[in-house]
Amino acid sequence: MSTHMESSTKKGRSVVYVVSIILLVVLAVIALMTFRSARETQQSLEKADQLIASINEAGGTAPSREQIARVLGDDGGAVCANPNDALSRAILFSQLANGAAGPGTRPVIADIRFVQGQLRIIQIYCPEELEDFQNFVDDLQTYRSGGA
Repeated sequence: MSTHMESSTKKGRSVVYVVSIILLVVLAVIALMTFRSARETQQSLEKADQLIASINEAGGTAPSREQIARVLGDDGGAVCANPNDALSRAILFSQLANGAAGPGTRPVIADIRFVQGQLRIIQIYCPEELEDFQNFVDDLQTYRSGGA
């Protein structure tokens, strides 16, 4: 058995070590980011399951688990951004209209079911906003269809 003499220089070995360390650090950062996003995905799926159970309990039909998780994430998305803000309430009022365009748009007395979904989302994703939004919904003039 024969051994050959080391022919690399100290500078060459140092470059290999530095590149290896940098590569390991980059891979560790990528692994941490992936772990955090996987945990957030798990949280969003758990909250989506809660929302689906709440909708089914009320007799509604819920979208798929993945759709809810994609749209609402783990923090409620746009619904929880600021549900008690004037702009958010104005958007809700525009959805509770007769469907005409322009000067023909009129507010209507809407079915309470139209806001119950948003109430359920706020209850699960941002419960700290629920009391104010519930007070707002209680002040709306609505009706219950189907005798429910």
